[in-house]
Amino acid sequence: MLENLKIGILGGGQLGGMLIRHAIDLGLSISVMDKDANAPCARYTSSFFQGSPTSYEDVLAFGKDLDVITIEMEAVNIDALRELEKQGKKVFPAPDTIKVIQDKYTQKQFLLSHNIPVVPGEAIEDRNDLYKHENKLPGCLKKRRNGYDGYGVMVLKTSADIAAAFDEPSVLEELVDIKNEISVIVARNEQGDVKCYDAVMMVFSGEKFVLDFQEAPAQLEEGILKEATILAEKIADALKLVGILAVEMFVTKDNKVLVNELAPRPHNSGHHTIEASNTSQYEQLLRAILGLPLGDTSLHCPSLMINILETAALISNRQEKLQSLLAVEGAHLHWYGKKGNRIGRKIGHITITGSTMEGVISKAATIRKILN
Repeated sequence: MLENLKIGILGGGQLGGMLIRHAIDLGLSISVMDKDANAPCARYTSSFFQGSPTSYEDVLAFGKDLDVITIEMEAVNIDALRELEKQGKKVFPAPDTIKVIQDKYTQKQFLLSHNIPVVPGEAIEDRNDLYKHENKLPGCLKKRRNGYDGYGVMVLKTSADIAAAFDEPSVLEELVDIKNEISVIVARNEQGDVKCYDAVMMVFSGEKFVLDFQEAPAQLEEGILKEATILAEKIADALKLVGILAVEMFVTKDNKVLVNELAPRPHNSGHHTIEASNTSQYEQLLRAILGLPLGDTSLHCPSLMINILETAALISNRQEKLQSLLAVEGAHLHWYGKKGNRIGRKIGHITITGSTMEGVISKAATIRKILN
């Protein structure tokens, strides 16, 4: 019975919070571990453990009494998860799947080995190593591990930029002539059933490489959308995924689809599914890891999701702005409840739904004025 299962989440951020919300609908008992005692999930479960998801001992201690363990972040201890599997715990996605994706270069090599088109890139050991690759500039430099929300990404235009580059293992990618950025969320269960959500269009902040907003469904040619879905399904099968996976892709100006990055967990580009899809990405993850039938991924309305980043204006005038946001018809506010103030940090999102994309975009303009 579902109510007797003990489910654990490694990571206690907003993704875990939204996963708990959907777990409640299924009567599940949820435990969470995060190194931050003030993580958003700490207030949503009576079974919160303070510990590091990257610590072998902490992960082992956290998982010893659980039945199923999943993640809301990639930075987790693989060896501990493998040991928990040996002890009979179910770990989804599998530790080997997480390990492939944790390192952006390993991830790229895996995709290439399965004939998935990717952005060409070179492995870089440290800053000094970059000087051997000056002829590859301009390029995009990404930390191989632990990058998120734009942290760990920088553009190097000339050799003069190398002095300020990351001094750790990274990947130097070619600069792609990008027309659009899209994402497909794909789910797969132990039986090998696969379902994809409609591709969404993603628009990033030019300076911070963090997702600004996304539109669902993506307004692109049918052939491109079909190709993106086929690629997502192929990757899920190649990884033997159990769970959900966000496949971020570039559409080039000559209409080639290239895989950019993978995330084997709930993802920012799938937030809209809570309001706009028949089955949210969070419910779908639970269905996949618990052996339940995968849910219907159809959109029942167009939507636009806007990330809310902390600004000085929001810090000084928060209550009034939230009141105004909630007065917009069709606007669904998700406030993460993060403690403290840090300019640029992601503190919430708004999903706007409506009968037409034109109407949704109009409401989004109103919301932007309130946030600024």
